[in-house]
Amino acid sequence: MSQNLMLLPSREPSRARLVRIPDDLGPQEAYRYVTGLIAEVEGAAGEDELAEVLEALEGRGFEPVEFVLGPALD
Repeated sequence: MSQNLMLLPSREPSRARLVRIPDDLGPQEAYRYVTGLIAEVEGAAGEDELAEVLEALEGRGFEPVEFVLGPALD
């Protein structure tokens, strides 16, 4: 069984996150959803934007995936 994953990169590598996309969303739909969510949270100017985004994603069915950050390819 194939899993659709999305890497949420960050300028600060330790803040990058990997999430599993819910089965009811295709990759393009998931991309648009996350883009809109990030814009919404950034506009609210909360204390911890990353935590707010991750909480909202989990509420929509995105699941965090543990990963090891490897060395840069470039």
